[in-house]
Amino acid sequence: MARASAGWRRFIWPVIGFAAIAVSFWLLARELRGMSWVELWQSFHAIPLRNWILVVGCTLGCYTVLGLYDVLALRHLRRKLNFGFVLATSLTTYAIAHNIGASALSGAVIRYRAYSTKGLSGAEVGMVVTFCSLTFALGVMLLLGIDFLLTPTLEQRFAQFLPPAVLHWVALGLLLPIVLYLLGSILSPPPLRIRGFVLTYPRPAIALLQLAVAPIEILFAAGILYFALPGDGNPGYWVVMAVFVTAFSLALLSHAPGGLGVFELAVLTALPEFQPEVVLAALLVFRFFYLLIPLAAGLVMIALFEHSRLRSDDAA
Repeated sequence: MARASAGWRRFIWPVIGFAAIAVSFWLLARELRGMSWVELWQSFHAIPLRNWILVVGCTLGCYTVLGLYDVLALRHLRRKLNFGFVLATSLTTYAIAHNIGASALSGAVIRYRAYSTKGLSGAEVGMVVTFCSLTFALGVMLLLGIDFLLTPTLEQRFAQFLPPAVLHWVALGLLLPIVLYLLGSILSPPPLRIRGFVLTYPRPAIALLQLAVAPIEILFAAGILYFALPGDGNPGYWVVMAVFVTAFSLALLSHAPGGLGVFELAVLTALPEFQPEVVLAALLVFRFFYLLIPLAAGLVMIALFEHSRLRSDDAA
């Protein structure tokens, strides 16, 4: 019975992910009905060189800052590793996880393979994965909470889903856990033990760095989409950022591989001021720079890492 239950849990999330893709593609087909391929191609050509350069810069900045997630996690564990190794591990982890989905699972596998060679235990790698996921969640809550409070136009944009007054309370609800998290880091309650894992609150300095690093990474990632959109009719960076974070979060929650379809549908729906061809072109640019190029780089790094491990094993 236990084995059957474990098998059911193993397959449920992939089924949910592919179901989300199917539904999203059906809805996308309705959104893009009558789309002009000529206008889509023209939308690529309309992106100025300056914006292409900024897209590249945002991509580099994003994946560099992502490496700091792992650096902070290791510092929390009082482990010090070579920054280049940590950065390469982080880039590979997120490049693979963002493309295949199930980021916690895939991230754990890649991190364990890399960090175990540096002496980290399975429990410590699990802590790194948990810490990095928490850092991202804190960044999302902080940015969305502040953005919803300080950008009035967002209230009307999301009015079809939530009344403006409710959205205001949602923003406050997003910021409350951050206040409690910081308070917990100051009070330093006893560690929480769960099946061999020991979860401890980070020190206040590390908690504050989490709240600085995660928003910077998310701002860079949103910048890729923003600079791929035209300037005419653009609602502004903070609106695009809120749309991006919401769509990206929905894509992660859907468990769809790479958020395929879910992310595109959410962005298209939330940016009605643009023609679908324009938004789709920006989304393809985002996927190419944020997902496909890092994926290629990550696969190369995995090959080089495994090659170096084989050579060291042969030498031994």
